[in-house]
Amino acid sequence: MSDTLASTADPASARAHARAMSGTRVEWMPTVPATDAADLPAGVDAESVLWDETIAPGGYAAKRLNRGARLRLTDLKGDACVSMLVFNAERPIERLNVADTQKVQWNAYLKVGSLLLSDMGKVLMSITEDTSGRHDAFCGCSNAAGNAARYGDGDNWGAHPNARDRFLLAAAKFGLSRRDIHPCVSWFKGVAIGPDGETRFDGAQGPGAAITLRAEMDVIVALANCPHVLDPRPDYTVTAARALAWRGAPTPADDAIRNATPEGLRAFLNTEEDLRR
Repeated sequence: MSDTLASTADPASARAHARAMSGTRVEWMPTVPATDAADLPAGVDAESVLWDETIAPGGYAAKRLNRGARLRLTDLKGDACVSMLVFNAERPIERLNVADTQKVQWNAYLKVGSLLLSDMGKVLMSITEDTSGRHDAFCGCSNAAGNAARYGDGDNWGAHPNARDRFLLAAAKFGLSRRDIHPCVSWFKGVAIGPDGETRFDGAQGPGAAITLRAEMDVIVALANCPHVLDPRPDYTVTAARALAWRGAPTPADDAIRNATPEGLRAFLNTEEDLRR
């Protein structure tokens, strides 16, 4: 019998072992309290931090963020692929609509100034900073069948978890279910459409690439960090990502992103009208 099994063989020993682990930090975990977060962006004070979590390769995370909050996602080692779902926290039936996000803005490539639009014509989040430039709003995320065909297994509890089932775990924390898993966007792995309509995988920018999003209403964010469906490498290859969120002011009326295009301004007005309730 191993030392660990021996030390947890009865309730009293198990309790002692668990308490001895207090304060232990591992590479992939949330910071609790979030105000203990280190390595903060310039101008962000620790007391404003709402969420700090390192998401494991193949891992997932979820958080409710209030209007005005900023969310920075960082590709820590250069091989993260963070797929994201977004819901209206007050009415989760309203959620990210990737098709509208593309067509309403006349652009399928997400960048600084891009808006994540809901299926009700409102702005869920906007992109305020981006040092990656490698993102995907075309392909969606991996599923169990695809991962099984590629890696030999793809279920949540195996060595090769898929993003769709990771989303199920994340959404369940907010009372959501399989029917609520909608098409996602993915950060840090680029996809482009070639001149003949072919889908081209552009890979990652590299370690330290980051994107910052601003919540334009109260939102639920679900994240899954799994290999991209077009990644050509035969091995299950993905590295950790960091999610860091902090309090911020709601978008003002004279904000440059809010007023950049007539279509974007209308989406902001739709959001603000709903907030007047």
